[in-house]
Amino acid sequence: MFVNSSQQLAEKKLLLLYIFQQLEAPVTHSQMTDFILENELLNYFIFQQFLAELKDSGFISEEVKENEQIFNITDKGKDTLNYFIKRIPQKQLDKINTLLKTAKEDLIKKSEVIADYIKVKDGEFVVNLKVVENEIPIVSLSLNVATSQQAKLICENWRNNTQHIYGTIINSLIETPKKD
Repeated sequence: MFVNSSQQLAEKKLLLLYIFQQLEAPVTHSQMTDFILENELLNYFIFQQFLAELKDSGFISEEVKENEQIFNITDKGKDTLNYFIKRIPQKQLDKINTLLKTAKEDLIKKSEVIADYIKVKDGEFVVNLKVVENEIPIVSLSLNVATSQQAKLICENWRNNTQHIYGTIINSLIETPKKD
């Protein structure tokens, strides 16, 4: 987990670029941190240092969306990775590929379903719910609620039942009204 030589330092940075490339989609800072730490690929401080260095060098890009840092590999990062990929031991690549098979779907799913809330004033919270596909919002819904508990519950339900809730909304909106 620790980096002891300049060769290991380069390998670990290339490994991070490889992970970004294999994800094939932007990923949040917290998602990437969780993936790295849960799989014991780097310690937290080294990971943060490498992330900053990759960003400062233009190998990854960062933007802020919905109050979250989103990272993606740049063309410069892809070119560098393609040029130096043979420096990453095959054993490391195999390990990452295995880990990504299980994590990739969850990472992408989480980045496409957005649920957050903000406090507007005492007794008023705005909940923002979205589904984004290929960076295009499929649905965007804002709700005013009275308590943070309601806001948290709505966010949790949206994240856990997005397809069902979205389907119910669409079916209700396209349903032909019944005549009395």
